[in-house]
Amino acid sequence: MAHIAVPIPTLPGKQEIEIEVTINGKKQELHYRIELFYWEDCQMPNIDRVECIRQVLAHYDQDWTLYYIGAPTEEFVPITFVKKDDLRKQRSLMLGGATSY
Repeated sequence: MAHIAVPIPTLPGKQEIEIEVTINGKKQELHYRIELFYWEDCQMPNIDRVECIRQVLAHYDQDWTLYYIGAPTEEFVPITFVKKDDLRKQRSLMLGGATSY
């Protein structure tokens, strides 16, 4: 699958991103969410950072799924989520599915 990079500024809190694309005449809406998770907010500050991310993902909104984990800093890790339904659409398109959404 081809990629198009769109720079998104790093802002505190949750960023809801809606993208509408038209590819070969077919419109698709994609919904992403980027959140910064701060290490100091981990429930158990003594655990390692990988375990902290596991806990975040295990308790995250079930309508969203992990899309990308960005480069962590000393303060936070940016995590990108995609709506589960949108991910299914993307996979169908990658496999050459002719289903219209």
